[in-house]
Amino acid sequence: MMALLNLVRYKNLIIIVLMQCLLRYGLLIPVLHYYGVSPELSHIKFGLLVLATVLLAASGYVINNYFDVSIDRINRPYNVVVGRQIPRRTALLLHVILTITGVFIGLFLAYITRKENYALMFIVIPGLLWYYSTTLKKQVLVGNLTIALLTALVPFVVVSIEFATLARVHGEAILHSEACSTAWFWTTGFAFFAFISTIMRELIKDMEDIEGDKEAGCHTLPVEMGIDYSRTVVIILTIASVTALWIILFMVPRLYDSYLTWGYFFVFLTIPYILLAYKIFKARTRRQFHLASNLSKIIMLMGILFILVARTFFV
Repeated sequence: MMALLNLVRYKNLIIIVLMQCLLRYGLLIPVLHYYGVSPELSHIKFGLLVLATVLLAASGYVINNYFDVSIDRINRPYNVVVGRQIPRRTALLLHVILTITGVFIGLFLAYITRKENYALMFIVIPGLLWYYSTTLKKQVLVGNLTIALLTALVPFVVVSIEFATLARVHGEAILHSEACSTAWFWTTGFAFFAFISTIMRELIKDMEDIEGDKEAGCHTLPVEMGIDYSRTVVIILTIASVTALWIILFMVPRLYDSYLTWGYFFVFLTIPYILLAYKIFKARTRRQFHLASNLSKIIMLMGILFILVARTFFV
């Protein structure tokens, strides 16, 4: 069972579920109530959306592990699951089952919300994840950007499907309301944070896995430009992220007037970002890059949990 959980990278799946649930129940619904609008998407339908997202993400992790066996035998020989704890055929079968189930649920949601683009999205994503595992991840920055964009899509789809449902009940006018613009403003902020955080984490992982990537012929940024260049890029992104956070704090009155936001930004985001930049600057071994990668995940989690602070502005 533990091997199966590691194969689908259950910790990442938990973060996906947490992000979507917090965004809906911690921010979207309070925003709608603040503007006198009742949500129309049922808990069951939202649960199906989360399930479809998790299934497709899990299928992507499985197929990625399936194709990464040779790389993982070099980078993390003691953590190889496919071919040792789980047969390759079983892993491939699991990928097919997860993909078909996730796509089917996604198509069902597209049908009941009358959103044809959702159907296309749930069909394209599995193909994109397969192509990423076989080809895109071996290209400079292309694979990193693909995963970052898919991560940013996770919060967007929550708000999109809610307002698609609201539009069926209240008409297109709801899409031009202040409730809609406010919800999209906050969602875009969290999606952008997820995008930048994912790029940073992917680049750190590439630095961590440079030996196996070289052997496999991957053209990642560290392989092509070197560790020092990649380190500089991550540090610049870290500084840019902290700068953007504080610019947003001063530009948005709701944030600027909240002592809770000031404290959260400083303790749970700024300090970890500074620590991450320091660790990346000092990192020389694979273990040190791995610790930096774990810290980047914690920062992403702290960014998601800021939803609980944002919620206080609408209750």
